[in-house]
Amino acid sequence: MKEKKHPAVSVVMGSDSDLPVMEEAINILDDFGIPCEVFLTSAHRSPERTAAFATGAAARGVKAVIVGAGAAAHLAGVIASQTPLPVIGVPIDATALKGLDALLATVQMPGGIPVATMAIGKPGAKNAALFAVRLLALNDKKLHEKLKVYIEQMARDIERKHENLKLG
Repeated sequence: MKEKKHPAVSVVMGSDSDLPVMEEAINILDDFGIPCEVFLTSAHRSPERTAAFATGAAARGVKAVIVGAGAAAHLAGVIASQTPLPVIGVPIDATALKGLDALLATVQMPGGIPVATMAIGKPGAKNAALFAVRLLALNDKKLHEKLKVYIEQMARDIERKHENLKLG
């Protein structure tokens, strides 16, 4: 486990090949100064490891869990079934189905096992981290202000890009 002091968010993935996608989430968390840990586990290949992670996350001070997985993608649901923490799923394109299998496996949870599910791939990982930031900002004024600045900067970027368009 790659761990930073007192992680507020866990970024979990089902395979080391998921790292290029999940780095989007890690980078956003770093940009906001949110300590995170990175954990590799598999719902199918290491179920005991997954259970130990999920049941111990809250005790380590984790406030939210971002889970990226491809193919069958049951990892987010398995973790959500074993922790009271909010779980945010990121479906990853890892098969010939281009991530649709992962999306359906992540979003179709039975009642009582909530998983907030983002878009497939890097945009989903980025949004998962921003969703976690929004959750944490509910009780953190400094983080709330950073988030407001981030949102305002996105708007300014669009205005700048519009001005740079060469029309006609």
